[in-house]
Amino acid sequence: MTVEATLLDLGITLPEPTAPVANYVAFVRTGNIVSISGQIPMKDGALAYTGKVGDTVSIEDASSAARICAVNIIAQLKVACQGDLNRVVRIVKLGGFVNCIDGFSQQPQVINAASDLMVAVFGEKGKHSRSAVGTNALPLNVPVEIDALVEIK
Repeated sequence: MTVEATLLDLGITLPEPTAPVANYVAFVRTGNIVSISGQIPMKDGALAYTGKVGDTVSIEDASSAARICAVNIIAQLKVACQGDLNRVVRIVKLGGFVNCIDGFSQQPQVINAASDLMVAVFGEKGKHSRSAVGTNALPLNVPVEIDALVEIK
């Protein structure tokens, strides 16, 4: 089964990737590694979630935000793979950042939504190493930002 067919089965339509708004690029390819810049929960051209987890954002909503970030990573990856997601050899690493209150310790549960999606879409190739870090703020007051390293052929 192709990655595109899997996305279709999961009911996922990849968005048009968002262009960077500062002095950086959406992804960099060096050799067979693609580094994808941090993706935020943009959906249909707008922020799907804002706020701080443990205060104005629930763990469930933060998990939904993480899943949106993962979809946006896959959209950027598709561009990096010149439209062919079957070129993905391995999702190497996800770096998850959670905008949360002091004392919040459930960052891994939030970022699990992104990890689960990578495995659902890419199977064994989607299993990756990961960081799940709490922070006191993120750009545009989003609750989650996730970046990725991916090996492609």
